[in-house]
Amino acid sequence: MFDSKDIEKSPIKELVSENYVFAAVLHYFGISFFQYEHNSLFEVCKKFKINSQQLIDELESWAKIKEPTSEELYLHPIEVLVSYLKRKHYFFVRQELPFLSNMISGIKVEEAYNGILGDLRIMFPLFVDDFIHHIHEEESKLFNRIKLLHQIEADEYRLNDALLILEKSPVSLFSEAHDAHDDEMEGIRKLTKGYFLPEDAPISMKVLYNELQVFEKELSVHAQIEDHLLFPKAIELEKEVLRKIKKKIRNN
Repeated sequence: MFDSKDIEKSPIKELVSENYVFAAVLHYFGISFFQYEHNSLFEVCKKFKINSQQLIDELESWAKIKEPTSEELYLHPIEVLVSYLKRKHYFFVRQELPFLSNMISGIKVEEAYNGILGDLRIMFPLFVDDFIHHIHEEESKLFNRIKLLHQIEADEYRLNDALLILEKSPVSLFSEAHDAHDDEMEGIRKLTKGYFLPEDAPISMKVLYNELQVFEKELSVHAQIEDHLLFPKAIELEKEVLRKIKKKIRNN
């Protein structure tokens, strides 16, 4: 539990230094932490008409978030896995990418960091566009393909139509295309020299580099779940549905 009285008196810079997650929680409430580093939490909450206890409760809630392990996800049927991946897509697009974009475009620090911020302001929007396109393509093609397989399995298509659908655009094609996106943040990682900063770097830059690194790790885990769980399950589902349809056609 957090002591709300102590937190309210503390400067934003101090709170964020102790726990970088606080920066993301502030963003969730519409507050850019780097603009109010020297203000106390009480002052910022008063300015934005936010109940400080609500903000602290949200921080506690974020601290308790526990992602399922690959083993736990493996035990669930494919539709549960797809639902989990869709929720992660939504979180990436609605929370994490806007948070990172807001920092990259808004942080103002000493001249030594102007060059890297300038490069990030060019590179990151391109990455975001490509990433969102990748998500939309994945949901419109792969996730819809899985939905289609379930519909065929539930006899929602005539047998000959189902066979034509099954033999067109197999899951394996999506799997091959997906491999090309498995290291989407390579350019940003190289630009930031592996997210390295000197010890005396401004706290806003430390939070930015940390959040970029956390996001990259999340993307890596996300890609592994898709590569090692989703695609194998989808390919097996496709094979089984195709086998059943061919058997039904032979028996008719």
